[in-house]
Formats: sequence, C-alpha cells, structure tokens
Amino acid sequence: MTQTFTNWSGSVSFTPAERAAPASSKQLTKLVKEAGNLGHTIRPVGSGHSSTPLFTTEQTLLSLERLSGMTHADPDQRLAAVLPGTGLRDLGEQLAEHGLAMENLGDVDYQAIAGAISTGTHGSGIGLGNLSSTLAGGTLVNGVGEEVPFGVTAGAPLDHPESDDLLRAAQVSLGTLGILTSLTLRVEEAHQLHRQNWITHIDWVLENYQQLVETNRSMDFYWYPRSDLAQVRMLNKPGDEPELTPEGEPYSYLKKDVVGPNYQIIPNDRHLHFEEMEYMLPFDPQLGAFQQIRERIKAKHRAQVGWRVLVRTIAADQAMLSNAEGTYRNGGLPTMTIALLQNNSLPYKPYFDDLEPVFGQFAGRPHWGKKHSLKAEQLAPLYPDWESFHRIRRQMDPTGVFLNNYLRELFGEEAKTS
Repeated sequence: MTQTFTNWSGSVSFTPAERAAPASSKQLTKLVKEAGNLGHTIRPVGSGHSSTPLFTTEQTLLSLERLSGMTHADPDQRLAAVLPGTGLRDLGEQLAEHGLAMENLGDVDYQAIAGAISTGTHGSGIGLGNLSSTLAGGTLVNGVGEEVPFGVTAGAPLDHPESDDLLRAAQVSLGTLGILTSLTLRVEEAHQLHRQNWITHIDWVLENYQQLVETNRSMDFYWYPRSDLAQVRMLNKPGDEPELTPEGEPYSYLKKDVVGPNYQIIPNDRHLHFEEMEYMLPFDPQLGAFQQIRERIKAKHRAQVGWRVLVRTIAADQAMLSNAEGTYRNGGLPTMTIALLQNNSLPYKPYFDDLEPVFGQFAGRPHWGKKHSLKAEQLAPLYPDWESFHRIRRQMDPTGVFLNNYLRELFGEEAKTS
C-alpha cells in the first residue's frame, strides 16, 4: 500500500495502489500501455494545488517531477519547449537566462507547468490570456501508449497550427487526452514589472473599475468582507504606470511598491492554505455579479468569512474547454473572474453552496481546479465545443485509461463497473 496523497488545501485525500515517476517518455509509454492492458486508471498529479478530485485514483498516481526543465529556446520566434514537470518558479528563471518570459502568471508559482495549463490557470489582465493560451504545441502519450505531436513542436510548425483541433483540445484537457511529454510555449521578451498594492475603500474601486482595467497591464482587487476595504494590485512595465490611483482617498495607502522580473513580481507567497470557488463570467464593467455576491455575503456570511473575494480579468482564447473561450463570448469578449476564498480551517461548503447559484445567473463557468458542483448536464451548454472535445478525447483514449470516477461524472460518462 502506498502513502496517502493529500492535496494542498487538505480537502482531497486518497491512497493509490501505486505511484510512478517516469524519467523518460519511453518509460511513460510503457506505463500507459500496461495500464490499458489491465483496464487500470492513470491520473497525473503535479503540486496537488487543485481542490477538485481531478487527480484521484485507486490505481496509478503519476508524477512528472523527473520530466522537468527547458529543452529548447528560440528568442527570435519567441518559443520555448519545456518538459511537463517543470515548476513555474524554475521556468521563470530558465526563460530569463535566454532573455524570455511568460506573458503572464497566476497568483502562485509552485504548480508544475503541465497541470497549470491543463486546468486553465490564469492571472489577471484584460489583454492577457490564461496560461493555456500560450500552449502552441507539444507531444502527449495517448491512452493506447502512442506519443502524438500537435501544434508546433520544437520549432517545426505544422500546417495551420492555430486551427489544429487537437491543440485546441489539449490546451485545457484536465489530463484526459493523454499525458503531456513536451510543451511548446509562446513566450515574450523578458521584462520588468512595477507592482503597486493599494489599500482603499471598495466604493472607490467600484466607481473606477472600468478605467482601472483599461489603464493597467494587469489589475485585480481583493474585497475584505469584514472591513469593506479592498486591496488593488496594479502591475505595469516601468514607465507605463497609469495616473489613476487611490492616493489621497479616505482609508487609502500604498501597501507594496516593488519592481523586478515579472516571474518574481507577479506571484504571491501563500503560507496559509485555503479553499476556493472561482467562476468565469462575461466581462461586466458595472460588476453586477460582484455587487450581488457582496450584498449576500454582508447579509448572511460576514461573521463566518475570514478571507476575501478576488476579482480578475482574462483575455478571450480558443481552447475548447477553456472557461475564457472566446466563441462563448460572441466575438471574443474578455472574461472576468470572481473567486471566493475561505481559510481551510473554517467551514466552506455552506458559504460556497449559497453563493454558487449567483454565478449561474450570470452565465458563469467554473474553474476546473476549484470547488464547484456542476456536472455534464449543466456544463455542456456553456461550451460550444463540448461535443468536439469529447469526440477527440474518445479518439485519444478509447478505453478511458485517464478517466477517474469524478471525471466520468463531470463528463457524463458511465462509471466503470470493475
């Protein structure tokens, strides 16, 4: 019996029959073939940051930690090839050695790149896509043990890679098409960012929200329910800072003011663990959904909520299962996200359950790696390419090697009988 695995927040625990950590794509291919022959399930896991049971399995839990590092950098084409187990923090340093950087990063950087991309991890910025949108190609081992290329691989572009359906499916796949063995990423020239964290009253944010979104490269805000204050984070290239700040406003002060490489400046240190529910909604400069969330929290949950509500934005993208996919937005309109956070030592379910229907009123789509209750029946209408994704998934994994019971329920597949 192997050791029990527990996710980052502590809400998901299970004991797989075995753990595997292949050191090559050849070893990985062998593992997948053996699992297929036995009718077993393999689920990949990175840092375990997801708070949904995406990675649970009673059989083989697969770590890609030995498949780590950058294998190719092309500053002229702004492409980089990396192995799936590469940590985001390490990747930032490795790209910088070649004068390159990720376009954007999420709130934390201890995830592995394959897991961050496969679940649609994102930062903030109305012109900046999620991490999945930077995936230009790569290779994966499918459910029958074949290594399959897609999109752009190691500087050898396929015909029309941006319209490659397998690429669009692989960009957010939850690890259900296969196990990624290499990722080709679109990157930027290395750059510095100036980060300013302002504390101010939430009313100032609501009055100036659209201008804040439009004039900052990246902007998000936390609302603190118990005080009604907000923390506004503005990230811009030095020299491009906007004039609008809450300086001089009541309750306002500059909490943080730093400049450095983007991979050091964007992420936050998270010493306290928490549970989270996050929904992606059509961008609304009036913040209608947030206004309803705020009022309900103040009326019903203020005494029990020890953490905050986070609001961010994301540019539209093309991935079939991305919750920022642009077709759904009728012309590529951007997305806004609202996340509810609760300290993992406090009850979260009554709070999340009560607020989740509000997101549904605003055509919300849940973050795949965070708490939600939706199943296939509710999810399918939200994704124009839902059936196309599952057609490709069944072609790539005809016997369901990469499906656990949670994913079968999520996708509307019959559960295994053995």
